[in-house]
Amino acid sequence: MLVQNGVVGDSRVQKQAESAADAGWDVVLLGRSRRRGEERWALGGAQVRLLPVKATRQPYEVRGGWLRAPLAYSPGPRRNQRERQRRAWHASIAEIKARQALEGRDQNALARAVRKLALLPRRVAVKIAGKWIRLRIRQSDRLRDGRSEMDSVLDRFTNRFWARTMGHRVWRRFDPGLWELEIAFGKVIDALEPDLIHANDFQMLGVGARAVMRQRARGRNVKLVWDAHEYLPGMKPWVKNPRWHPAQVAHELEYASYADAVTTVSESVAELLRERHGLAELPTVVMNVPDADGCQGEEENVPDLRASCGLSPEVPLMVYSGAAAPQRGLADMVAALPYLDGVHCALVVGKPESKFPKELVAQAQELGVADRLHVIPYVPHGQVVPFLSSADIGVIPLHHYMNHEIALITKFFEYSHARLPIVVTDVEAMGGMVRATRQGEVCRAEDPEDLARAAKAILGDPKAYRSVYEAGLLDEWTWRAQADRLHSVYRRLLDGQS
Repeated sequence: MLVQNGVVGDSRVQKQAESAADAGWDVVLLGRSRRRGEERWALGGAQVRLLPVKATRQPYEVRGGWLRAPLAYSPGPRRNQRERQRRAWHASIAEIKARQALEGRDQNALARAVRKLALLPRRVAVKIAGKWIRLRIRQSDRLRDGRSEMDSVLDRFTNRFWARTMGHRVWRRFDPGLWELEIAFGKVIDALEPDLIHANDFQMLGVGARAVMRQRARGRNVKLVWDAHEYLPGMKPWVKNPRWHPAQVAHELEYASYADAVTTVSESVAELLRERHGLAELPTVVMNVPDADGCQGEEENVPDLRASCGLSPEVPLMVYSGAAAPQRGLADMVAALPYLDGVHCALVVGKPESKFPKELVAQAQELGVADRLHVIPYVPHGQVVPFLSSADIGVIPLHHYMNHEIALITKFFEYSHARLPIVVTDVEAMGGMVRATRQGEVCRAEDPEDLARAAKAILGDPKAYRSVYEAGLLDEWTWRAQADRLHSVYRRLLDGQS
């Protein structure tokens, strides 16, 4: 199995690996390490290996800017070194002036004036050099920002030129960093000599496809399963650079045809993938639902969400669990708190100390509700459901993006298995599901006041919303059923192979 992240925090990948190993498959899960060396550990019966992947710079990041900013420093450490040198010069002048003032107490006026005059040429030189350095720094920063945004006439022209002339191969120019995944993973995959490669998401598709080509060239009939976690054209880009998203789309288009089977997260995404890539068959849907069996095995050691927040059982608590990003609507949850007297909000996120969660805390402080906002780190995926179960409401405050409209996301199923009433925004798939099942309330996206209205409705009669879970709603939403679908794909591809 291949994944471009560090495995921890990716519940879908962890469940795939563990359940496949439990079913008797020999599983090696290769992920990405943020450290310099390889990391290894066991995930149930699966072996996890995280490989270091070197960061790469775009070609334009190492070129001079003689056309756009002729005075800019060359890419590299020179800009920062010169800024530090300028500050050091000023610090040295300040030290000399302080020493002269201190020693001048015992000198006459003429001696003090002579010493001050002697320092003048150096002060003038530092001032002139400092202005020159600041000018070049401004040009360097302007060049860096312009290249990052790539919004100039020249940038737009070159982007269109390369996209039209290179077609699907344009990712090689737009995001050559994708080759770093190949460099890190390729030889390791070859050494393992797998019978089947399961490539998770779009960035590992190319790595898996090239590995399959090499193995088949050696006479080994290796199969490739591509698990599309989302519909890439409808995804909000991870990176601001306008070349990044077209590069990922082109990369996926080039290698999608190499997959012997495709799996994905929902029927809607499956239909879109078949149409976009001209797939011979509809991708198999493997929903990212909780592993109920795994949850039962870890309940004794599960931390308590309310205890983590310092709350007693009677305090109303709404929770969000998942990635922290602006398009996920977390700021709307914080903004709803002033309309919800006495209600607390827990955000269970991967990195509570990162920039965006800190911005949410600052927002809560400005609104005067900081005492009712709690930012909590992730728990292991097998503990998520029991951990969330002590809340009163699970919230999915997504904004309107294509992928948000078409998927039933992981947290929807986690909230459901935790038997939480759900507040979800009016995104198509999940909003429609909640209206149909009556397991929660639907609110308008990016409308904190309407989110508060939905939360109040649930808090007014929570038993009515929880009761739907007792009618067999969760029977199909189990990982055991989804794992059986995935393993049937494996068996079909490997049927007749040793």
